[in-house]
Amino acid sequence: METTPTMQPPLPTLGQLGKSMALALSGAAVLLVTAVLPAEYGIDPLGTGKLMGLTQLGTEAAAESVELVPAATPANATSAAPVVALSNAFQSEQRSIVLEPFDGIEMKALMTSGDHIVFNWSSDSPVYSDMHGERHNAGDEFTSYWKEKQQSQATGAFTAPFDGTHGWYWQNMGEEPITVKLVVSGTFAKLYTP
Repeated sequence: METTPTMQPPLPTLGQLGKSMALALSGAAVLLVTAVLPAEYGIDPLGTGKLMGLTQLGTEAAAESVELVPAATPANATSAAPVVALSNAFQSEQRSIVLEPFDGIEMKALMTSGDHIVFNWSSDSPVYSDMHGERHNAGDEFTSYWKEKQQSQATGAFTAPFDGTHGWYWQNMGEEPITVKLVVSGTFAKLYTP
């Protein structure tokens, strides 16, 4: 039995590659000017975005992005002031907490409205976590900021919306001890376990 050799199609020449690339770039440029710029940025140099209703998308997206990311401004700051005086000094603290099986513990930062912290915590195994805050003399009332049923770490930045205590509650839902390590840096009066 004889086998016939298979023919490989010829590779494109440099001229053919150049034409293909020029055609692809031209198509991309046309899409950019007629659709992307009007829809994403509200820029419509040819008027095609208005005809297709795409310029409205650009202005809606810009308005939504402004609304979705509000500036965090402390109550005593003005929009013209680049520096804000805070009542608490900058400090950094670390804590290591052992949670016995089915045990829970709170760690609080005493803060004034507008104080800022950056935090990171991690645990050996997942724990129930609830970041929340209480106003002074609020009794059992609190504001919950971030809850997770099973979480092994969290990193974030926080600005106190009111005077009071703000912090975390962790609960070990398992049968082995778990260590939680916390690092907090920022402006707060003290970090403590109630």
